[in-house]
Amino acid sequence: MSEAEAVARRAADSPAMDKLARVGLVCRGVLYGLIGVLAIQIAFGDGGQQADKNGAITTVAALPFGAVILWIMVVGFAALTVWQACEAIFGAHRLKDRVEPGARVVVYAFIFAALLTMLLSGKTASDDQRSQNVTGMLLDLPAGQIIVGAVGLGIIALGVYWIRYGIKKEFRKQLRPMPPQAGKVMDRLGLAGYLARGVIAALAGVFVIQAAVTFDPDKAGGIDATLRAFADTPAGPWLLAVVALGLLLFAVYCLGEARWRRT
Repeated sequence: MSEAEAVARRAADSPAMDKLARVGLVCRGVLYGLIGVLAIQIAFGDGGQQADKNGAITTVAALPFGAVILWIMVVGFAALTVWQACEAIFGAHRLKDRVEPGARVVVYAFIFAALLTMLLSGKTASDDQRSQNVTGMLLDLPAGQIIVGAVGLGIIALGVYWIRYGIKKEFRKQLRPMPPQAGKVMDRLGLAGYLARGVIAALAGVFVIQAAVTFDPDKAGGIDATLRAFADTPAGPWLLAVVALGLLLFAVYCLGEARWRRT
């Protein structure tokens, strides 16, 4: 290991980074909790705000001392990005063990950018708009429909992975030993949360495939469009309410993860 790598590894393992990463996990829980609340509002007729990360960030910005909270979240998600980047580079020896933290780096970096954009400009693009823009750019490429279709299948596969991850309780591998009662609570929260995330991802992947088949980027959507689609099913708003409850339970899981996560 080079001297630069050794310094980076020590920084990643430092008590300060551990605390900042746990702050980031709390911020992650706050985002999911707000998305769940916004989704419930959509389910029962008061859905003016988008139920996605942009809607959650906008909600935080409107609170008293919202800017202060957003700056804390910027620091938290920056720490999560650095932490997962170090995990991808230094924490695993096999390629497949680097994929998951590498994917988290991308997600956390996007959230970090959205938070910073909100603080500096007062607005940020919705997940739906970003999804449609990216889909449109991919469709314009040679073999664009095939590429977008493959992306849609990948998102569906991610959804299936999360469902399996929750059912098998594989998230327990990321947690430190805890009291039995706390373990039972975390098992239930993690199961509900990952099931909800998996179902949302799977449906979002279906929308991306529809965009590929119809050559229409507007068919693709982010979290908000996907959640609203649940309300359009025969089960109506109650299905969306169940999914929203799953997101709220995942938010509580994130708070527990901030306490018990191995870092």
